[in-house]
Amino acid sequence: MTDYFTPKGGLPPQTTMHTSRAVFKEAYVFIPKGVLTDIVTSKFPNWLNTRAWILAKPLSGFAQTFSQYIMEVSPNGGSTSPDPEPNAESILFVTDGELDLELNGKEYKMREGGYAYVSSKSQWKIHNRYKKTVSFHWIRKYYEKIDGFETPDSFVTNEKEISPGGLTSEQTGGSWSTTQFVDPNDLSHDCHVNIVNFKPGGVIPFEETHVMEHGLFVLEGKAVYRLNEDWIEVEAGDFMWLRSFCPQACYAGGPNNFRYLLYKDVNRHPKLKL
Repeated sequence: MTDYFTPKGGLPPQTTMHTSRAVFKEAYVFIPKGVLTDIVTSKFPNWLNTRAWILAKPLSGFAQTFSQYIMEVSPNGGSTSPDPEPNAESILFVTDGELDLELNGKEYKMREGGYAYVSSKSQWKIHNRYKKTVSFHWIRKYYEKIDGFETPDSFVTNEKEISPGGLTSEQTGGSWSTTQFVDPNDLSHDCHVNIVNFKPGGVIPFEETHVMEHGLFVLEGKAVYRLNEDWIEVEAGDFMWLRSFCPQACYAGGPNNFRYLLYKDVNRHPKLKL
């Protein structure tokens, strides 16, 4: 049994009431798990036996730095040419099943909790050679190279190999912690994809309002989340997409831990020309 929510598709019955929480607002988009049905999936060139839910993409006047997908690759599926953008970096996070990732000729087996940073300078392929469908998040960003820093190398790890921590953990006794896959002091990276963890009763005790864009996918649990001026009940499988300076806060009321996969752009000057 996985600890990570993974959508399975399908279609609601004709008797379903239109009481979903889905909303698109000036500062945020909220996509509840019930939206992730068969008819809103996409297929990509050069991918076999694969479909995707596209949760976010660069959008003029909104969040502009990243795209985020939930990929579902059936047995014998995958790609030998996964990304058409030559300067794209990718982060993969497996929520269900197993896959084989080839990075610069070396093969890695990834399973639930598996995390890969695929550098923009790397060649990669991905395959499902197993009997079960594999699901993973794929976050893509155009890498912003800067003078004096080498493009970061690719790496593969698993959440189970990393202890949650961070500044918030030190200050809250572990009620609010972060599983960090990249050293926050490594300025060669221009984005972070972490897992944020709240124990029951944990809170973000102020309205975070900052330049970083966010994609937040709830992996586990439930909470009440502040988005701009709204408090919204969120649960495993929901996605929140935030533009820069959207105020946010959180109260994780329990009864279980509340955890989400978080994208944010970091370590670069804001562009002065749009």
